[in-house]
Amino acid sequence: MAAIRSFAWWVLLGTILFASCKKPVIDGTVPVNNSLYFPPTTGAWQTTTPAALGWNSAALNSTFGFLDQKNTKAFIVLKNGELVVEKYFGNFTQDSVWYWASAAKTLTAVLVGIAQQQGKLRLTDRTNRYLGAGFTNAPLAKENAITIFHQLTMTTGLDDGVPNDDCTTPACLLFKADVGTRWAYHNAPYTLLDKVIENATQTNFQTYTRQQVGTPIGMGGLWINNGFNNVYYSNARSMARFGLLLLAKGQWNGTNIINNTYVDSMATTSNSLNQSYGLLTWLAGKPSYMLPTVQTVFNGSLVPNAPADMLAALGKNDQKIYVVPSKNLVVIRMGNSAGNVQLAASSFDNELWGYLRQVWP
Repeated sequence: MAAIRSFAWWVLLGTILFASCKKPVIDGTVPVNNSLYFPPTTGAWQTTTPAALGWNSAALNSTFGFLDQKNTKAFIVLKNGELVVEKYFGNFTQDSVWYWASAAKTLTAVLVGIAQQQGKLRLTDRTNRYLGAGFTNAPLAKENAITIFHQLTMTTGLDDGVPNDDCTTPACLLFKADVGTRWAYHNAPYTLLDKVIENATQTNFQTYTRQQVGTPIGMGGLWINNGFNNVYYSNARSMARFGLLLLAKGQWNGTNIINNTYVDSMATTSNSLNQSYGLLTWLAGKPSYMLPTVQTVFNGSLVPNAPADMLAALGKNDQKIYVVPSKNLVVIRMGNSAGNVQLAASSFDNELWGYLRQVWP
């Protein structure tokens, strides 16, 4: 997904995100929730050092070299919520803004969960309850079977083989298979969740994101329309804040943002077709996986070098949010393509985790 190049957009983004990009002194927020630290919504982030954690400094330096070679712009590691590594490459800085691409699908999944928590919708609701009958070109009986859950799990049965699988008009949304019988990484049904949320909550999607997640956790960000797609942009620290929210199972310094049982469901296999997919979230450590654009089931873990309990928000051109509950870790990577196949999940994930597993015990 191409980054928007207009200078005016960058000025706008920088203005909106400025508050979350400052570097004031460290505050004294008390670690909570199994010793997780939560940074203040505005202000500095409590830090620790790799040496204090007993990490392998030589392996970490090798990781930086690898990341530099792979067109990385930003790399962040949190341990127990504290900032351990914050590395920027080239002209990219703490204040720089970049796109999340499909990593923002996981943010959308959280917003759906919040709307459900508020009683605005249910995952079992028919999608056309919020979009109207005829939002697809499928026979009405087939369309009626599509629910929000199917949108969250990539199992709508709509045809991803159309000329433009981002297209959300009815003419592009063709019946391919019964719901739940075919897994396909299809952008259009996912993108329509934005309108589902808007119509269910009677709130602008941008505003809802800011009110329900952005402001409570100090995450600056902005959805920008790009053709049929709605692309989320932020700085790297805001992306890390979202990762920390997932690690904390939807809690933020004692405040419930999203119910922890819903976050657990995001990190649980959601269908029998692709065992490495939850609710718009990728999962490591499963016995098999599928990838975008193909109908092949591959044996083994999605990311063999990663911890088995890792969940991930993965975007085109290797935008990464890795969350590892067993180690209380959040790892962020922003940048251009690492040079691998342009899929949400790529061999770069496994290469990077081959380095990272040498860094910490």
